[in-house]
Amino acid sequence: MFPPITHVSGTIASDVEIRFTEDGLAVCRFRLTEVPRKWDPTTQKWWDGTPIPYVCTAWGGIARNATESLVNGTAVLVRGRITEIKDNAIRLSVDDLGLSLREHIAYTDAGLPRPRAAAPVTPPPAPQPTEQTASEPATRRPGNPPGWWDERRSSGWPEPSASTAADASSLRVGS
Repeated sequence: MFPPITHVSGTIASDVEIRFTEDGLAVCRFRLTEVPRKWDPTTQKWWDGTPIPYVCTAWGGIARNATESLVNGTAVLVRGRITEIKDNAIRLSVDDLGLSLREHIAYTDAGLPRPRAAAPVTPPPAPQPTEQTASEPATRRPGNPPGWWDERRSSGWPEPSASTAADASSLRVGS
């Protein structure tokens, strides 16, 4: 029979201790306290239930990352297997561990800006006024026709070349 798996949301209640096996495998241990919150419909308020203590053990990469990332008071989410209940605490072997975002913002390695982003920003050079060409009206604004439009219009719009039946069929819209 496999040990039961549970999910716990709680607060780190000790420093994270790390040790290494003779083979160099990292093992960390930390205490976690879960305080269940319950709604009281008569008072219309939440109240804290009895704290539930856990002793969590993590191995390998999770152990190394937990040691570097967690401090006393950090809110976390833990997925693990209950190994025993001893000394009024539930012992968990941690399978996965994450930060709770309920009250804090977390940044990941991928989410942090690169050092180049911290460099001072130099504003782009101010655009220099350009001379107006004769074909472009002085009041050129978005929505006004481009300069070539006025050139073709003033030259009387050159006649299109003789078109074939194949060209005409490609210009039809609908059937």
